[in-house]
Amino acid sequence: MNTGTLENDLLEVFCEELRALRAKNDRLTVRIDELEQTVESLEADADELENSVDDLETRTDGLESQTKTLESRTGTIEQSVDDIDTTHSQLEDRLETDETQIERLEALAEATRNRTGANKARLEELQARELEKGAHLRETNVDVHEIDVPDGTLERVIKTDGQTYYRLPDQADPLDRSETTALAHGDLLPIQQLARMDEDMRRATTNALPTRLAAKLWQARTDPNVGDDPWKQGCKEVAEYLEASDLKHWIRRQESGTSETYAKKLVSRTIDAILDLSKHRLAVHKRTQRKNGLEYTERRLILPSDAETPGNTTDTSGTDRSAPETADVRG
Repeated sequence: MNTGTLENDLLEVFCEELRALRAKNDRLTVRIDELEQTVESLEADADELENSVDDLETRTDGLESQTKTLESRTGTIEQSVDDIDTTHSQLEDRLETDETQIERLEALAEATRNRTGANKARLEELQARELEKGAHLRETNVDVHEIDVPDGTLERVIKTDGQTYYRLPDQADPLDRSETTALAHGDLLPIQQLARMDEDMRRATTNALPTRLAAKLWQARTDPNVGDDPWKQGCKEVAEYLEASDLKHWIRRQESGTSETYAKKLVSRTIDAILDLSKHRLAVHKRTQRKNGLEYTERRLILPSDAETPGNTTDTSGTDRSAPETADVRG
């Protein structure tokens, strides 16, 4: 083998080794790149873990704070429960005391009712006997639903002292406590009888609205306690009078919701009713009047000065003075 061939072989071997080294170096370079990427990924994971740890520590601190708050509230609740238990025990003790007191008061009340019932029965018996003797008893002192009198009938009498009394029908007061003998119910005019009734009795007596309005109108004239009195004082031959227009407004005040048209009809029917029930002690006159330059005729319901109404006297000035009268009959 010559020198040239040996050199070529050595060079070839050297080249092969060099290529092998380069391939190995390339593989190592790739591996290093992969390791660097892995390191970077691990570092990123480590950062994330550190952040997670920080979050967990923050949440742990919050939970510890909440735990302390809940422990504090639990202590407060436990104290409140203890207070409630104490209050409940106190209330139970008071309830037992109150029940004992109520039982004692019920026993006293029952004994009082028994004594009161016996006294009331004795009083009603005495009142019945006095009424049978002709006594007049104050309305406020008599229980008309319990007292036992002949026929079960009592008569209410309004006397000159302004007080209302009960008596047996047509019985004069043996003590003569009024200036004038009260009239019996049957001696009154129908309008007077109706006017002395309360609203419930009036409705039970008649279903006709004009009749009830007529009775209420008469009551307004004679009873100062009614308040809404549309009557006007007259003069000479007229004791009192009432204009039809004033009567219409009065009706609308008494019957709320009444239209003006219906009120006009009720005016005529009420006037007819009061004339009939007073047995024509009242009268209707027509007067011509002028308003806003126009003449019109209006009816006027009048009570003449010389009208004879039971229980009433009229002085020379036309002022009506009412003597004590029978209010109504119960029974």
